[in-house]
Amino acid sequence: MFRNVAELVQLAETEGISISEVMIRREVDVREVSREQVMEQMEKNLTVMEDAIEEGLKGVSSHSGLTGGDAVLLQRYMKEKQPLSGNLLLDAVSKAVATNEVNAAMGTICATPTAGSAGCVPGTLFAVKEQLNPTREQMIRYLFTSGAFGYVVANNAFISGATGGCQAEVGSAAAMASAAIVEMAGGKPQQSAEAFAITLKNMLGLVCDPVAGLVEVPCVKRNAAGASNAIVSADMALAGVTSRIPCDEVIGAMYRIGKTMPSALRETGEGGLAATPTGRALANKIFGLSSERHR
Repeated sequence: MFRNVAELVQLAETEGISISEVMIRREVDVREVSREQVMEQMEKNLTVMEDAIEEGLKGVSSHSGLTGGDAVLLQRYMKEKQPLSGNLLLDAVSKAVATNEVNAAMGTICATPTAGSAGCVPGTLFAVKEQLNPTREQMIRYLFTSGAFGYVVANNAFISGATGGCQAEVGSAAAMASAAIVEMAGGKPQQSAEAFAITLKNMLGLVCDPVAGLVEVPCVKRNAAGASNAIVSADMALAGVTSRIPCDEVIGAMYRIGKTMPSALRETGEGGLAATPTGRALANKIFGLSSERHR
């Protein structure tokens, strides 16, 4: 039905429908199921996301001890102080962190598009929910909009850190969230594309360097940065700001950057932050790994 963002936007504009509607119709056609079944399945995903955020905001800790409790600290800070970045932005950050802390604690999350980048989409969704007051269907559509852009990235580049670095994971997730925010806020399909492009441009070249090979450090905090990036980029697009580089070309640039990225910076835990003295010490403490392995 569509192979790239340009075709996705053109379909929506030609038919006079939203991007989420384009994706819903695609799912119905490709899976050969009813519209009700497609919506029901996505609502189940939404419930998983909601439950993960609630669990994370109560406070969880990973088995390694590397992550946990930061979502609680952020919510407490919001209640006791006046956040410099504003309540909506920090709420999105806290809920993105909550989701990834649940993932690190072996809880149930919904990969969007991966487990390591699972915080951006639900974190932003449940934060903007407080301001936009969407219906349940609009929240479900938020996920379809995110999915439409994720579908394009997965088929034209990559979404895993092992193949393209963290730009492919958190970068894609943040951009997906930004596009969905725009639609929920009443923006046009092309503005969703602009938001996606602006967001992803800001995360090009981001390496995947998990300390001790675990999806915790710096993954959790990168989802926080991704969520904030998504919201700011969505506001820019809604204000009429455009990306000088077309969305599909940004995705292409991300692909080429990922292809040239050294393997040490693609989820192997052999470079970047994982190779710092503290990163190596943490790996040794958790797994008893000798530093020789990381040289």
